[in-house]
Amino acid sequence: MENKMFCYQCQETAGCKGCTIVGVCGKKPEVAAMQDLLIYVTKSLSAVTTALRAAGKNVDRNVNHLVTVNLFTTITNANFDREAIIDRIKDTLKVKTDLLAQLGDTADLPEAALWNGAEAEFDAKAKTVGVLATENEDIRSLRELITYGLKGLSAYSKHANVLAQDDEEVDAFIQRALAATLDDTKSVDDLVALTLETGKYGVQGMALLDKVNTTAYGNPEITTVDIGVRKNPGILISGHDLKDLEMLLDQTQGTGVDVYTHSEMLPAHYYPFFKKYKNFAGNYGNAWWKQKEEFESFNGPILMTTNCIVPPKDSYKNRLWTTGAAGYPGCNHVAADENGHKDFSALI
Repeated sequence: MENKMFCYQCQETAGCKGCTIVGVCGKKPEVAAMQDLLIYVTKSLSAVTTALRAAGKNVDRNVNHLVTVNLFTTITNANFDREAIIDRIKDTLKVKTDLLAQLGDTADLPEAALWNGAEAEFDAKAKTVGVLATENEDIRSLRELITYGLKGLSAYSKHANVLAQDDEEVDAFIQRALAATLDDTKSVDDLVALTLETGKYGVQGMALLDKVNTTAYGNPEITTVDIGVRKNPGILISGHDLKDLEMLLDQTQGTGVDVYTHSEMLPAHYYPFFKKYKNFAGNYGNAWWKQKEEFESFNGPILMTTNCIVPPKDSYKNRLWTTGAAGYPGCNHVAADENGHKDFSALI
């Protein structure tokens, strides 16, 4: 039977082999296809930016940010919104076209760098560029291991970027490594070396994020966190984006609305900075995978700043908001303005 999709990037993948009908995470085949294509066009953009750097040209930080958010969008349980992913594909192709004009000589670029199909071609193209498009299993495994490592590194970079910190060396590596996964001349030994280099830059990316977070919010400290509820209306926030939490807390001051963390946002309580907010009420609920029951019982608005989204029940879907790289079809999304500010007044 022909696979409807193929994804094996997470530890929950079906049979520990790969999701081929629908994702264990809830991802549908049509979403998986667009994620595959988004990775492909991000690699193709990276081939162009890597060539530009080799020619001594600068790559704008907004292009770097596009690459990292693209990768972040495809991690497990982050974004299930096919139309939002299609928009990212279109934006990426447009940026790549503009950069190709700067490059001039394109003779040494891979075929992927020159593909610029219309939306009507996206589904057909996606079928040819997924994980299984690489026939050699060893090469395939190493390419995917590198790609998944870069997705994690991009998540660190994205969180640092929203706090106005960039590492050009890390961004250049992410793009160089992505471009290398398109290079059929790379041997197993070449890709093993690149895998180890990905790990090295992963440590560098984590060090950057640690520095950025502690500079902005202080060094985490042992903290008692209230797990009860107050009488005020409340907003529940999950994910990993501390800047989103800061903006939400700022905007809820004086409104009579409390803010609770859920699951992956729990560590925010350990940063001294957030203790000044009197309406930072505590933590509600348990692990991320219990959210269907806990989001249903919470009754107030819920904000998902990153992964991990479990496909929501209809009972609370209209109360679930996403932002940043996160997304789910039918749920409201809060986008940042050109200065990175987000208006959470609709939730409040």
